[in-house]
Amino acid sequence: MTKRNKKELLPKQRQELISALKARFEKNMNRHKGLEWAKVQARLEINTGKLWSLNEMEKTGGEPDVVGHDKKTGEYIFYDCSAESPKGRRSVCYDQEALVSRKEHKPQNNAMDMAADMDIELLTEEQYRDLQQLGNFDTKTSSWIITPPDIRKFGGALFCDRRYNTVFIYHNGAESYYAARGFRDSLRI
Repeated sequence: MTKRNKKELLPKQRQELISALKARFEKNMNRHKGLEWAKVQARLEINTGKLWSLNEMEKTGGEPDVVGHDKKTGEYIFYDCSAESPKGRRSVCYDQEALVSRKEHKPQNNAMDMAADMDIELLTEEQYRDLQQLGNFDTKTSSWIITPPDIRKFGGALFCDRRYNTVFIYHNGAESYYAARGFRDSLRI
């Protein structure tokens, strides 16, 4: 019996994920103008290791979709495109340091470790703003974003949302967590 990598999907799971991604791609053509699904699928099929991460994005409610193509590397760029911050990634503080610093009422996890476990990366402020050009996201929730070290060293962390038809960037203590705050990710394949 061969030992399976736990970060690998079974053929049936790969097929189901690719079907879901194709349906989302075709439903939301405004997110990836000029890109062809056949080329995206070909890239997915030769990078099956990354499908596990996409599946984790899907399982936690991220609704990953293609938002770009890097012509230099050939990689397709996926972001979480769920209308609100992914349900399976909410009520978390920013990072492990923040989690350890909480004296009581600790959340179960933190955004940075969850993303690392999924082999994905939190969106940067620039990526978050790019996402907001594709639709109205986080109108009722908010999402942690990558925080510059100069802010993090003072105990803060950044998050974004969309209110009043405007994208806002805010700060909070990195140890804070709320039922309506999660995080969005990106993955390059």
